[in-house]
Amino acid sequence: MDVLGRGKVVATREDMLTYEYDGSADTASPDAVVLPETTADVAAVARFCHEHGVPIVPRGAGTGLSGGAIPVEGGVVMSFARMARILEIDVPNLRAVVQPGVVNLHLSTAVAPHGLYFVPDPSSQKACTLGGNVAENSGGPHTLAYGVTTNHVSILEIDVPNLRAVVQPGVVNLHLSTAVAPHGLYFVPDPSSQKACTLGGNVAENSGGPHTLAYGVTTNHVTGLEIVLSDGTIARLGGKAVEDEGYDLVGTFVGSEGTLGMVTEITVKLTPLAEDRRTVLAAFTTMDQASETVSAIIASGVVPAAIEMMDNLATQAVEESVHAGYPLDAGGILLVEVEGVRDGLEDARERIEAICRANGASSLRLAATALEREKLWAGRKGAFAAMGRLAADYYVQDGVIPRTRLPEILRRVNEAAASRGLRIANVFHAGDGNLHPLIVFDLRKEPDALRRAQEAGLEILAACVEAGGSITGEHGVGMEKNCFMPLQFRPDDLAAMRRVKDAFDPAGLANPGKVFPTPSRCREFSLGAVR
Repeated sequence: MDVLGRGKVVATREDMLTYEYDGSADTASPDAVVLPETTADVAAVARFCHEHGVPIVPRGAGTGLSGGAIPVEGGVVMSFARMARILEIDVPNLRAVVQPGVVNLHLSTAVAPHGLYFVPDPSSQKACTLGGNVAENSGGPHTLAYGVTTNHVSILEIDVPNLRAVVQPGVVNLHLSTAVAPHGLYFVPDPSSQKACTLGGNVAENSGGPHTLAYGVTTNHVTGLEIVLSDGTIARLGGKAVEDEGYDLVGTFVGSEGTLGMVTEITVKLTPLAEDRRTVLAAFTTMDQASETVSAIIASGVVPAAIEMMDNLATQAVEESVHAGYPLDAGGILLVEVEGVRDGLEDARERIEAICRANGASSLRLAATALEREKLWAGRKGAFAAMGRLAADYYVQDGVIPRTRLPEILRRVNEAAASRGLRIANVFHAGDGNLHPLIVFDLRKEPDALRRAQEAGLEILAACVEAGGSITGEHGVGMEKNCFMPLQFRPDDLAAMRRVKDAFDPAGLANPGKVFPTPSRCREFSLGAVR
């Protein structure tokens, strides 16, 4: 592609194999892959593709779980791996400006010396990018208190007085928190792929993480964006200010999964590091007891930074892989964390432990040291990878339900898998009702297992919607769940969303085949397939 020059284009079949897949089960081949280094590069490629009617598929670190980075209709994959700079850290204003390729965890590491961090902390925090977090509006364990990615996005600049940072989309999530750490700041969203995911990916997917309960997902941490539309138009949305006039176009773009255009610069909100924290591991005989405890904690008025839940099968796998010290005889465990000023934390911990005991906790363990806390969290963050201890393959869903419906829906989740001869491990953000049922199987031994897992996944998502929830919390719709959109949205709802896409992308070249149901993929899909 002469537009960028040979050094920024991947064109051989062998080199493009990596770009055929992400963290989902689907694959598709791109016609070309480009590696832009500037906004001007992105705009030039967009103009070229627009003139020739070629689809553009933006890509962060490829850790997404819904097929958002897969070129389902061919075209050009635009990787933001080389747009990975933290442009600014504005400590007084709690802002940072980053490029979309910045890995999620790197941002928090960068701002930690300032006593700050970036809140959204999805399980892919070590790998996912902030651009992907923005696209999917990612969350994580600590979004309960702090919100998701759109509530926090910018390392072109670190503006300490205003608690803002400006970054390029290729900045790794963890690098931003590392850059602002000397100022006592961090970037909240912390997906499990934090060490590898980029801020551009975090934005695309609206990523979360364990701490979404208190702090929210990516959309709660983004205040400004520089975008490039599919025709090459460059525009700025929002900025560093706390409030802005007009339509919330930043909120519209965060979580749009690349279907409206591409993000080339992100301004994120930074968060002061907590003075102290308490992390409690509670074990229960049954998942029902653990589920009831979640609602009881929130109803008491205590809002932890995170409440994570795992069932026995997940715990067995994690212990074999990470050796986090989880009790192997527990039917379900909760990892509960409160943080803030030191005064009052002991009272919050005691109230949480009392509620756990009242709901049948068989054991309670307080992390006595920072190292012990890190070990407990390493188990939760490493849960997805630990599934390899159970089987060669897994299929994960991402439904959201009201917390009070957890016991009922978890039973339906397990029934959906068991009725199809499948095993399921539950590892999820219990505090905000964001389920992550992991259906494990081995395609080498059971060639039809993926089909059965997908059928179970559809039944699970239908149950979530029936309970008043959603088909996705932070993994996005992508191509994996676009046929499921009618479970939640009426034709008029989808038509309204389509009009928004048409306003930004009238030619339909921005990541086509994602989010909206398509005749080619969804022809055989029927709501009647849900038992």
